[in-house]
Amino acid sequence: MVSKATRDRVNPERIDTTPLRRPDWIKVRAPSGETYTWLKELMQRKELHTVCEEANCPNMGECWGSGTATFLVLGDICTRRCGFCDVKRGVPLPLDEEEPERVVQAVKAMELKHAVITSVDRDDDILGGARIFARIIRRIHEEAPGCSVEVLIPDFRADPQALRLIMAEKPEILNHNVETVLRLYHSVQPQDRHEWSQYVLTTAKQLQPNSLTKSGIMVGLGETWEEIEETMRELRAWDVDILTIGQYLQPSRKHLPIARYYSMEEFQQLKDYGYAIGFRWVESAPLVRSSYHAAEQVRALSTQF
Repeated sequence: MVSKATRDRVNPERIDTTPLRRPDWIKVRAPSGETYTWLKELMQRKELHTVCEEANCPNMGECWGSGTATFLVLGDICTRRCGFCDVKRGVPLPLDEEEPERVVQAVKAMELKHAVITSVDRDDDILGGARIFARIIRRIHEEAPGCSVEVLIPDFRADPQALRLIMAEKPEILNHNVETVLRLYHSVQPQDRHEWSQYVLTTAKQLQPNSLTKSGIMVGLGETWEEIEETMRELRAWDVDILTIGQYLQPSRKHLPIARYYSMEEFQQLKDYGYAIGFRWVESAPLVRSSYHAAEQVRALSTQF
């Protein structure tokens, strides 16, 4: 049974900014080991970025230790200012036309079976960098045919041409995170629009019915339990296949504060509810992030593998 405290409505703009004490069950392993060192050096040689480092992902040690990383393309400077994200903000450099080839070289060097490609927002580009995404998918499929591709994309301001470019390359997973419940959109991601996310996720499935669609939310920003369940039902109504739910962890005092920590039991309740309403795969735990267990998802659910 969920406690009343779980259901209380809290506005993240009005709560105390003093960080909460982390529960004992949140454990983050520091990245280390030969594989981690090799990957870090490889990324530096190829002049590539990873969201693992840029966003201070808590799973970096686990994922890099097993030879998995999520590529961050279109540069490392974002044109939007989301209150939860630790990626650099400002005016980015021009798009790098050679980046797709360097990503493909890294994928081959790492002998990946599943590559995850994400990016900063590039509102300065007419198509938001979609053509770079499309070229990366195409080149991975050409040069590493046994490697599935997951793209975690921005909303592209619901630009139909941008989405068509990407879906024409048939990524195995099209991922776009709604991040939070509708009520908190303005305070959490003020430059994003709920209707843009809806367009991306519903249209992607229409364009490529065989591609898996995926989305994720963070909890601990001040949402209510009812709002979480409402968001989950909405994503299912958009025919999203895979859902990720993780605890929001405040990167610094400059970012949105944590309203509360959810318990392991609550994450399990959300996982059970997700399966009950029809998601094909649900990852729900404090340290779950978008790319967590992504390779397992595509191998279990895709008809091509």
